[in-house]
Amino acid sequence: MLIREKYLSQIRDFYNETSLIKIIYGLRRSGKSVILTQIIDEIKAKGIKDEQIIYINFESLDYSFIKNAKDLNDYIKSLVKNKKIYYVFLDEIQKIDDFEKGINSLRITNQFSIFITGSNSKMTFLELSTDLSGRYVSFRVLPLSFKEVVELTNTPKEEYKKLLLDIFEWGTLPQRFSFNNERAKLNYISDVYDSILLKDVVERLNIKDITSFNKILQYVLETEGKEFSVTNVLNYLKQEHHEIANDTLYNYLEALCSTFIMNKVYRYDIQGKSVLKTLNKYYASDLGVKKIKTNNKELNYSIALENIVYNDLISKGYEVFIGKTKKGEVDFVATKNKDLKYIQVCYTLSSDETIKREFGAYDSINDSYEKYVISIDEENYSRNGIKHINVFDFLMNENF
Repeated sequence: MLIREKYLSQIRDFYNETSLIKIIYGLRRSGKSVILTQIIDEIKAKGIKDEQIIYINFESLDYSFIKNAKDLNDYIKSLVKNKKIYYVFLDEIQKIDDFEKGINSLRITNQFSIFITGSNSKMTFLELSTDLSGRYVSFRVLPLSFKEVVELTNTPKEEYKKLLLDIFEWGTLPQRFSFNNERAKLNYISDVYDSILLKDVVERLNIKDITSFNKILQYVLETEGKEFSVTNVLNYLKQEHHEIANDTLYNYLEALCSTFIMNKVYRYDIQGKSVLKTLNKYYASDLGVKKIKTNNKELNYSIALENIVYNDLISKGYEVFIGKTKKGEVDFVATKNKDLKYIQVCYTLSSDETIKREFGAYDSINDSYEKYVISIDEENYSRNGIKHINVFDFLMNENF
């Protein structure tokens, strides 16, 4: 089992914290439950006894009797036998009505260190009720990073490119690496997304027109990395005989993001230093979804690499935007604390024209922030203060 040190290192300082709820959220099957298991292993190694650990997976029928906040509060408190700290792990808790109230009732006793996971936006600050306002810390878990896949598969450096192409096609959901043949991998990825549609999109978000929802997902995936146009997607749906209202389209797009299938990336006006709410782009949380939800047989390597770089940046703690300049755009503006970096991504700098285009994207930017071009090329093309980085050096470097 791969130790998800990237996330454990962020959460460790809060293991014994009873005043804050630890929220671990992200795409289904991205490894949240495994992280809970690894946290349990670590606190046991520090001497915490089994009787102080309470673990509940709400996808198990064993706990179907817990339906609301009061049921949750009463059941957890019934397991307490002494005044020691109890470590409570609640997996996929969004299934419980008003769970925030139940958790807060436990929190105020100062006897519980509580960890919860969930697979939709109910677990983010955007939707959490005021019962937990200011009383939690949250950690988003993504599918495996390239570096984690290298560690999991023991891939040597000379096979990095082969591994990258495999990820372009199949993504990095952890369990998919358990399967060796294409049919098994395809079935697994299909099952994951069917689960998202059934449990999060249909049941929780109450979206019934799954055909139109899938058509929108297909369109977003097939135009990934391009400026998103509502008019274009409505015209596309009309051609596909799936006309829907504007409000419905926006609801479906929000559902794609709130279930963490896609990430919406806003544009940032580099000259005006402001975030723009129009002409945003979308990137997939896991590239494997393209295998089952698009008709494209040809992989666009540059877009796939953009997607991987984007996911890697947010996994490293950056907030990421599309950069708007006077003459065009920069692929990413990545900010963390007071740090800001500009990043261009290109699969390969295979011609003078490509080199001119990628490095020329910075011509109208006169500030002193670091500027990068990331590609698969091993030759160093750095010039004019713009750093060229081999993509594997970037992906393997946690301190970028």
